[in-house]
Amino acid sequence: MARAVTLFTGQWADLPFETICQKAKQFGYDGLELPCWGDHFEVQKALDDKKYVQKKWEILEKYALKCFAISAHLVGQAVCDNIDERHQALLPASIWGDGKPEGVRARAAKEMQNTARAARKFFDAAPPAVKKDLNRVVVNGFTGSSIWPLVYSFPPVLPKQIEAGFTDFARRWNPILDVFEEQKVVFALEVHPTEIAFDIASAQMAIDAVKGRPTFGFNFDPSHLVYQGVDYVQFLREFRARIYHVHMKDAWFSPVPRRSGVFGGHLPFGHPERYWEFRSLGHGSVNFEQIIRALNEIGYRGPLSVEWEDQNMDREHGAAEAAAFVKKADFAPSRIVFDAQFEKKG
Repeated sequence: MARAVTLFTGQWADLPFETICQKAKQFGYDGLELPCWGDHFEVQKALDDKKYVQKKWEILEKYALKCFAISAHLVGQAVCDNIDERHQALLPASIWGDGKPEGVRARAAKEMQNTARAARKFFDAAPPAVKKDLNRVVVNGFTGSSIWPLVYSFPPVLPKQIEAGFTDFARRWNPILDVFEEQKVVFALEVHPTEIAFDIASAQMAIDAVKGRPTFGFNFDPSHLVYQGVDYVQFLREFRARIYHVHMKDAWFSPVPRRSGVFGGHLPFGHPERYWEFRSLGHGSVNFEQIIRALNEIGYRGPLSVEWEDQNMDREHGAAEAAAFVKKADFAPSRIVFDAQFEKKG
């Protein structure tokens, strides 16, 4: 049985919710992954209005769409970050407040706790066809990181500084994860530069920092690993029990040296001299066949969610092409040993 192919609508939040539902169905998707921005999923409305989540499901059902995850990347980023004016553009006014960093972080943490409560309420109202395939309630997102500015070790980074960063992460996120646990919801970190975990090594450090609690896992996204030189297939194998959600997203990197490198040279996405770029699925450097084989190996049966980003392609063309690409790329694991039929019987 094929996995559901969903569209993460974070990059489509400029469109009203029903509009993107209609488009996603036309593009060929089975469902959506809803971001907590725009009008696609509003945490406070989900908590305050008894009819809000039911109306969301009614619109999804109108277009024969399912939903298996919501995402809170923007607010989650502010929980651990060193807050500056960049965050104001990402955050709701209620979270930004007066902009004082510790207040922003505290309000972001409270919002993440409420997001777990809203997710539980939303998925409790899901139709039977969704609940049947819903292995767990997932909130995807970012954590932010107080130590990302230390990623390049000069001036030399002191070991205690890194340790302090993971301690800070655990101190701020454990109370959030307590609420996730109470609500029977899991948090899936999208491993990504600027987060507390950005590769395999730091992902293990993050798990260790929260003492291995199963409420904390990962939203696997190979696009953030491939250009760093991280073995994204090995990531799946190492964290097989914590792969709670999967983003299908491609990135290209140059096979030869260029004027800018992994750090981007301060060049904007789309610049012809960048060393790497996010690309529409099938136009980059990610080996998706190996990913599907690894997902089959680890027993992942959840959705394959397209996060579409490509600075040089029309997004509607790209989203439709990406849906078809994933449906063609996916295949079920074998239920037999293929050469067992060669054995003589009787």
